[in-house]
Formats: sequence, C-alpha cells, structure tokens
Amino acid sequence: MLITGLSGAGRATSLRALEDAGYVAVDNLPLAMVDALLRPAGDSDDDGEPDDYPLAIGVDVRTRGFDVRRVVARIRALRARADLDARLLFLDCDNDVLLRRYTETRRRHPLAADRPVLDGIVDERRVLRSLRDHADSTIDTSQLGPHELKSLLLGQFATAAAAAMRVAVTSFSYRRGLPREADLVFDARFLRNPYWSTALRGLDGRNATVRRYVVADRDYKRFFGGILSLLSALLPRFEREGKSYLTVAVGCTGGRHRSVVVAEQLADRLRRLDRPVALTHRDIDTTPGAPVAAAPDEKKTRERR
Repeated sequence: MLITGLSGAGRATSLRALEDAGYVAVDNLPLAMVDALLRPAGDSDDDGEPDDYPLAIGVDVRTRGFDVRRVVARIRALRARADLDARLLFLDCDNDVLLRRYTETRRRHPLAADRPVLDGIVDERRVLRSLRDHADSTIDTSQLGPHELKSLLLGQFATAAAAAMRVAVTSFSYRRGLPREADLVFDARFLRNPYWSTALRGLDGRNATVRRYVVADRDYKRFFGGILSLLSALLPRFEREGKSYLTVAVGCTGGRHRSVVVAEQLADRLRRLDRPVALTHRDIDTTPGAPVAAAPDEKKTRERR
C-alpha cells in the first residue's frame, strides 16, 4: 500500500490503522529506498521468517525526492511485479476542512511556510491532481473522524488474520488494583472462595480441583453465561467502531483462584468462537494471603487521620 494525498487528510491516521491491522507501516520513506523493503514473497530474512508481510508506505510532498511523475512511475513498476499486490491510496479532503484542521492544530502547511495556509492547500491540490487520477482507491475524509476512517480502511484493506478484533483476557487481584488497560471488568468475589479450603489454598485456578470447586457455585453458571451474552453483543459493536484490541479483566480478592477459573474458561470459549485471544494472569504468582503494602499517599492519608 502506497498512501498519499493532501497534507492533513489523514495519512498518519491511516498508517496507524493499518499498523494495528498487521501492516508494517513506514512514513516519509524516500522513494529511492522503497525497493530495499521489498523482496519476492516467501523470501526469508536473517531469522528465517518469510517476508510476505503487508507493507504500508506513506508518501507526500514532504518526502525527500517527491515528484508526482516519479511516484506514478514507481507505482506502475510495482504493479507490474507478479509477486506483489501493489495499490495506491489517495486521501482527499475539502479545502475548508483542511484549513480548519491546520488552524486547530496550529501546524504549518509544508507548501506554505511563509504564506497563508490556504495558499499551500491550493498549491498542493494542483500538484497532486494527476497523482489522484492514478489511485486505485480514493477516500474523502472531509466528513470522517479518526474512528470512521479507521473502520473504513480496515473494511477495505485488513488482512484476513487481522479482520477479527483481538481480545486480551486477564485475571487480577482487587487487593493490588485494577488493570489500567482494562476495557471491561468483571467481579468474581461473590463466588465461593477456595482460599478458605486448606487443601486448595496453595493451588490456583488452573488446577482441575480448584476449577470444579469454583464452577460448583450455584451462581457460577448464570454469572459466566451473562458475561458471554454481554460479550457476544458488544464485540461486534466494538469492531464496527474500529477498535482493534479489547481487554477483558476478571478480578477476585487474591487473583489466584476464582478470577483465574473464570478467565481460563472465558478465553477457551472465545477461542472456540474463532476469536484471537491472549490470556494472562497478572497476580497468580503472589503468595496467598500476603499483605499488600499501602501506597505512600495512602500511608500519609492514614497518618493525617
């Protein structure tokens, strides 16, 4: 993917969106260096990994050696290669919207260092007019916010592996605080606690006996089913909003038993639905019942009280 267009039309946003979708994204790469990034699909680099990854390159009037005729010649040469699927994406935008964006960010237009911003926009549009005619796809971002643009790009250019939103499931201990990265948090502290069983206290939620103990709680089935029902409704909506990564956190008091059981089973169920899932247990290695040191600000508050 070669991404170009008017400055301020969303090239940086587009590169970030494609990077989230699994592309290797490079901005303002001199045209003479493009070939250095390309090898025939299936070739391997020094670590033996194949180099058939998707690549997105941002090019605009700031790019060293930029010339419309050279860009057109380069994209034609890339399209002629049998081992590549080369595309040119052009980002367009209305002059008044671009002017507002530059005014809000107080950035200087690359073609209007000592002139009004609008003069630079008009000049750039004239320079790029012929390049727009050679684009495989043109997106007008005048009425698109970052999320809408990202959603549109993923709908058109996401690879098969990146089409589905990635889900991270983590267990944690409430005594050690909420995970900062969590999007959705579920509290499992009402379930029967294996900690109070001498035989189970030293084990964790990955153990089959602990799992059976927690799942036997009369409210477990309804609780777990409610989480699945909620996620089945929310995940497609998050995807349509362009979210590429969602973190679901399940907590209990110590982060070793109940939350681990729920997180393990939740990750397993999502994988059965062909969801890409990463599973972690943040506090599983903490010693059962170990005291948690109060934060410095908490100590000072207690002393003042």
